[in-house]
This record gives sequence, structure tokens and C-alpha cells, in this order.
Amino acid sequence: MSADSSVQIRPARSISGAVTLPGDKSISHRYAMLAAIADGTTRLENFSTGADCASTLKCLQDLGVEWERRGNSVVIHGRGLKLQAPSIPLDCGNSGSTMRMLSGILAGQEFSSELIGDESLSRRPMARIITPLRQMGARISAADGGRPPLRISGGNLKAIDYQMPIASAQVKSALLFAGLFASGETRVEERVRTRDHGELALRAFGAEVHQDGKLARITGGQKLHAIDATIPGDISSAAFFLCAAALFSGSQLILRGLGLNPTRSYLLDLLTGMGVRISVTQLEEKHGELVGTVQVAGAELRGATIRSPQTEMLIDEIPVLAAIAPYTADGVEIRDARELRIKESDRVAAIASNLRAMGADIEQYEDGLKIPGGQRLHGAEVDSFGDHRIAMAFAVAALRAEGETSIRTADAAIISYPGFYAVLEELVQQ
Repeated sequence: MSADSSVQIRPARSISGAVTLPGDKSISHRYAMLAAIADGTTRLENFSTGADCASTLKCLQDLGVEWERRGNSVVIHGRGLKLQAPSIPLDCGNSGSTMRMLSGILAGQEFSSELIGDESLSRRPMARIITPLRQMGARISAADGGRPPLRISGGNLKAIDYQMPIASAQVKSALLFAGLFASGETRVEERVRTRDHGELALRAFGAEVHQDGKLARITGGQKLHAIDATIPGDISSAAFFLCAAALFSGSQLILRGLGLNPTRSYLLDLLTGMGVRISVTQLEEKHGELVGTVQVAGAELRGATIRSPQTEMLIDEIPVLAAIAPYTADGVEIRDARELRIKESDRVAAIASNLRAMGADIEQYEDGLKIPGGQRLHGAEVDSFGDHRIAMAFAVAALRAEGETSIRTADAAIISYPGFYAVLEELVQQ
């Protein structure tokens, strides 16, 4: 990312058009990793275009996995459960998903490896995977505070019963992936149910995974087989367009081929409760994932209160929900969201800083924000803080501000959605 990159966003009159979103980032990561340890050649259509998923592919390549891009698809030649010892550190870039979930697979490999990341990732906590993977028998060292780089010596894993102290689908997936290499049955129980892409992906590749409420179980020694799959559109990326359309009563937006996994689609319920008119058609199931077409019509927005467990279900969408909160009638309050402070940026502080720069009144708490409604914002210079979701959230907030807004380090959006600004510009009616 360039510190000098900036994007100017002008006020809009409405949002109109149709969009097909790039492949879901969460699913793309998991499918790529499982394809690498499967037998045979996997073909993944609509693979995520984001830099984070490119980091996963590069790490897999450094582990001896051959793959190639063919148009908007990725073809991955699986090596089975045994990967190749890397000759260089595995660079995860900005991707916490890559580092955490790949650690589960590396814990089962009979070689040593090192995982590194950029400046932002090097500040993010990894103790949440280190502790349970050590309990399974992996030898892991890290920098002070359990932060990257991670050095993993794997092999000879044993199954564990693990109760998750925090809500994290990445940690859950890492432990289930490690469970493939462990002797016995690995059991992971959640306090709050998180997205289940890992469980569904394992089943898609032929593994038996048992789910009972918040408990997931997997037995070690299972082999995976290659698949052909089309990855659904990313609902976390769709959130920015959904919220943009919600800002204007005249908006009409269609989102095709969108992933509608029930553990991810609470956003649609929340926006419906805020007054947005949403309908879903052409609903079907692909490899366990629900996919459909979503039609959105803007309306006068009511407010909302977001608390646990809704906070965990909306953790990626909270930045854009907060960014449009001043334009609602009743405001938005977000609590139980301390996890936002240890993302690519301190998202609570970043949201508060940018909204205040645009003239908003806001209260900031250790675990969230209270943003009154009925406010008028003005264009301003705001900052992404190197965070893709903050960059895109304030491109949406700028659409209803008075005057032009400039977003510094706007190319942070490439982490998840390189084409975001171009697509937004096509949808904006001025």
C-alpha cells in the first residue's frame, strides 16, 4: 500500500445497478488450504481476488503445492496430507486468516516452519491458536505477547477437547484442520456460535465432521479428495453496497450469486429491522453453502443496538454499519466489540476519528461506540489507517456527506476487494 494513495468520493443521489461479488474471502482461504492437502486436482471458480487470499496461495506454493490461475478460477494440485518443508519463511502479508488457519495444518507436518507477516499482522494476537495447538503436541514459539513471527515444529498430534475462550471461526478452523492429523477425536466447543465455513469445507472435501449446536468434532487420519466448486460472492464485501443502497430511499440494487450462510447473513436481518427492503430469490445450496440473489431497495433508516451475540455475527460488517449510523433516525449503539480493537487497525478508534472528522457526534467506549442519529456530515479528509474495511466503510459514509471526502491510504481496499472503488462508481447515481 502507498501512504500517498487517496481516493475522492463525491456525494451521491442514489445507488442503482447489479453486482456479482468476488468469491467469499473466508471460503476461499479454507478451500485453498484443504485443496492443498487433498488428493487430486481442485478447481475453484470465482476465487477471491483479494490480497489476503493471494497470501494464502503464495504460502501454499512455498510448501510445495502447485497451482495456477485460469481466468477468475484457481486450479490447485493437492499433495495429500504431507506438504513440503519450506526453504524460506511463509509470508502471510496482512492476512490473519492465513496465519491462524495454516498454523493448524503446519502443526500436523513433520517439519519446522516459520510464519511472518507485515507490520500490522505482526501486532495481532496469536496466543489464541498457540495455546490449543501446544496442547495438541505442536511446538510453537512466538514473539513477546504471543505475536508473530511464529515458529512451528509439528507432527505427532493428539486430539483434545477444547472450549473456546473467545469467539473466533479462524481458531475453530485451525483446530479442526489440526484434528485431521491428530490421533483420536478432536472436539471444539464455542461459547458463541461463529461462522461454520470450516466445517462445511471439510465436508465438501470428504471429511466427516460432526456438529451438535456449538460443538464440532473431527477424527484424525481422514483423507480429503479434490472438488470442483464455485465460491459464493462475499457477503462481507456486499455489506458496503448494501449499506450504500440503504442510505437513499430511491436506491435499487441487485446482488447476484451471494453467499447466504446462516452464520453470516444476520446482516440482512439487521438491515431489514432498520427499514431496508430486502428480498432473496434463486436460493440454492452448493457444497453446503447457501447462495442466492439479493434485491435491495433503500428506505428511511431506523436505528439499531448491536450486542453479543450479534456483535460476533457482524464483526466484519460493524465498520460500515457504524459509518452510516449518523444518517439513521435513531442512531446505532455497538457494544461487546473489543475484538474490533485488535483487527488490522483499532477499528473502534478509527471509526470514531473519521466520523468526528466529518462532523459527527459520537461516544467511544472500550468495547464499542454510541452514534446518535439524525446528523448531517460534511466531506473531510479521513484515513483508512491501513485497514481495508475502514477505507471502504468511509467511502460509503462519504456518499451522503455534504461536499467531497478524501480517503488517505485508500488502496488498503486491495486486501479484500481490489475493484471496490470502480464498482462503487458504476453504481452511484449523481
